[in-house]
Amino acid sequence: MILLKRLLLIFFGMSAGSVIAAGVFAFLAIIGVFPRLIGKTKTENRILLYETVIILGGAAGNVMNLFEFPIPLGNLASAALAVFGLAVGVFVGCLIMSLAETLKTIPVISRRIHLAVGLQWLILGIALGKCFGALLYFTRGMGQ
Repeated sequence: MILLKRLLLIFFGMSAGSVIAAGVFAFLAIIGVFPRLIGKTKTENRILLYETVIILGGAAGNVMNLFEFPIPLGNLASAALAVFGLAVGVFVGCLIMSLAETLKTIPVISRRIHLAVGLQWLILGIALGKCFGALLYFTRGMGQ
């Protein structure tokens, strides 16, 4: 009976995670994150590889989140976290810029606050604030 419960939990957990991941990836594709990155890197001939990696990444993230496997990195933990953090930061930056471009929010915000010059400083300030907040959050152990 316990085995049946666990199998059902695994099935429903994987199903729910897969649906959420598919929705997130569809959203990212609709707003143009993937096509923009593919266009910028001039790798249009590797679309099948992109699709495969996106699907495998979503499935691996789902499994890792559901089962919480420890990743033994030993002395490389800090370096691995730094590389992962940089990759996630670049991805989030691309996502934010795609959203801003799609929704055309930055021109609307600059008109509303009557910002004639210095828009790049506003964006830099927002990005640095987010970075500083994330550094405080993780260095103070708040994420545990």
